[in-house]
Amino acid sequence: MAVTSTYTVKGMTCSHCVHAVTEEISALPGVAEVQVDLPSGGVTVTSETPLTDEAVRAAVDEAGYELADA
Repeated sequence: MAVTSTYTVKGMTCSHCVHAVTEEISALPGVAEVQVDLPSGGVTVTSETPLTDEAVRAAVDEAGYELADA
């Protein structure tokens, strides 16, 4: 059963930003889909199992952006 989680990423300003964040989060184990809404910074992740906030934060950091605190 798929799990959907929503995050907010700060600092994205262009399609390159979206690509970088999507690529890093997609590399996490179990991630099936990543949807990014550039204007709001919203990121919706669908995965096979729940992801830890730490794993998502590390992926976003690796892309060069910051995960907003919930």
